Amino acid sequence: MGDKKKKATFNYTICDLLCNLFDISKIDLFFYLNSEMGDKKKKATLFIRLVSAAGTGFFYVKKKPSRMVEKLEFRKFDPRVNRHVLFTEAKMK
Repeated sequence: MGDKKKKATFNYTICDLLCNLFDISKIDLFFYLNSEMGDKKKKATLFIRLVSAAGTGFFYVKKKPSRMVEKLEFRKFDPRVNRHVLFTEAKMK
């Protein structure tokens, strides 16, 4: 029978190479790379809560562009008083 030599295989990933090069753990490398990626993109819209001015506690949820700074006010139907009343913007809880 012939002598077959075993080939040395190297199954290193880039992560392993970087960890060995900088002498850090994989977890530390992961957090370092994620912190250096830059700021995340801001959402274009936010959800706001429109609360009834009649004081019934009824509310609507609506999307608002995040760049809009003034508070929204709508005249909408409040089923608890069975009338159209003013709804003003409030923060989502």
